[in-house]
Amino acid sequence: MEGPSQTKPAKVAEMPKAVGANRTGASKLSLGSSAVWTERMLATLERGITGGKWHSLMDKVWEMNHLQLAAWAVIRRDGCAGVDGVSCQALEQNLGEVTQMLHRQLKEERYQPKPVKRVWIDKEGSNEKRPLGIPAVRDRVVQTALLYVLEPIFEQDFSPNSYGFRPGRSARQAVERVERLLSEGRVWVVDADVQGYFDNIPKERLLDLVARKVADGRVLRLLRSYLEQGVMGSDQQWQPTKGGTPQGAVISPLLANIYLDPLDHQMASGGREMTRYADDFIVQCFSQKEAEQVLEELQAWMSAAGLTLHPEKTRIADASQRGGFDFLGWHFERGRRWPREKSERKLRETVRRQTRRNDGRTMREIIGALNRRLRGWGRYFQGGAIMTHEKLDKWVRMRLRSIQRRRDGRKGRGHGPDHQRYPNNYWAELGLISLTALAQAKPANPAT
Repeated sequence: MEGPSQTKPAKVAEMPKAVGANRTGASKLSLGSSAVWTERMLATLERGITGGKWHSLMDKVWEMNHLQLAAWAVIRRDGCAGVDGVSCQALEQNLGEVTQMLHRQLKEERYQPKPVKRVWIDKEGSNEKRPLGIPAVRDRVVQTALLYVLEPIFEQDFSPNSYGFRPGRSARQAVERVERLLSEGRVWVVDADVQGYFDNIPKERLLDLVARKVADGRVLRLLRSYLEQGVMGSDQQWQPTKGGTPQGAVISPLLANIYLDPLDHQMASGGREMTRYADDFIVQCFSQKEAEQVLEELQAWMSAAGLTLHPEKTRIADASQRGGFDFLGWHFERGRRWPREKSERKLRETVRRQTRRNDGRTMREIIGALNRRLRGWGRYFQGGAIMTHEKLDKWVRMRLRSIQRRRDGRKGRGHGPDHQRYPNNYWAELGLISLTALAQAKPANPAT
């Protein structure tokens, strides 16, 4: 059995910081794909390939430079080790040997992915647990190289109203589209939830959709191997997967987008205004009657596609009335939007873990770590009503005052005179980020 040696390989170049930015069609590509796709391939992509199918692609997957680019991408994302126990740090130390081994195995069609490691984590808001899949590091490398090759082919025809896991597109853009449609009077919303989407995509139908544009049998066999690799739990027993995309796989978001792409185009051709982010989507309508018609159309499409809308989570909402609807972390209601309750609750849980009263770090260290989470949350939730941000700012300062209160030898959480002892300016001078200020700032880049 082949495996990486323990000797340190020759230095391998890291992925370029910027590749192909000025090339034809490169604006539609991710950084990795722009490094893989040549000018000639891009020109063919733009004008359309003869017969509509791509034939010779596997050599682009096993090409050593492409595997190395993919490996560096995996190393930078980090993540846990899979069933073989190999970490991203080990991959970096043995990068040359690992990529050479994968190159040979892929070229000779001897490569087989390992089972996905299954762990169980707490499900938010309940005592239940949900499965989390962790592919082996080497499989993440191959999947990343495969993604670089396949993504541009399907990106070319994806709907502009699909925003999830696509280069140059973001949840913020989707939210902006939703707001624009609401302002046009499309306040009746079909809030859809596909039951267990990623776990229930029929694999044969998925492969058929891929085969409509990809004729390279080696690529299709590689994809099938991922759909059939199975999972392995703590009991070390392999279990087959009947359907769905591989859990935690780099390639899964692209495959999920491919499967729902026909729905995107069907809705658009029928004049329906659907906004989708992966399997999370809504359709905005002018009237309740139109919304009811759309729901029937969605149910019919899902049935034909081997999927099911969740009977309890799928609903029709009137955004002009109390109650509204949630989408991509936001709550929309009566012409306003603010972070939904679940988004606020998740932030509070994170802040609680980082502001325990017995924390031994300096206050600047605590605030520095806290700011990393606050900054990302605050930037995403820019532009909405600021009431939630103001409330959270007060609560965060209370958590910090409670730490300081304990250090001063007083019991209980920060309150009353602590506001004078440690006023808001005190925390600002220590560098604490203001969520309210972030919410009122203009977003720097809507694609981030």
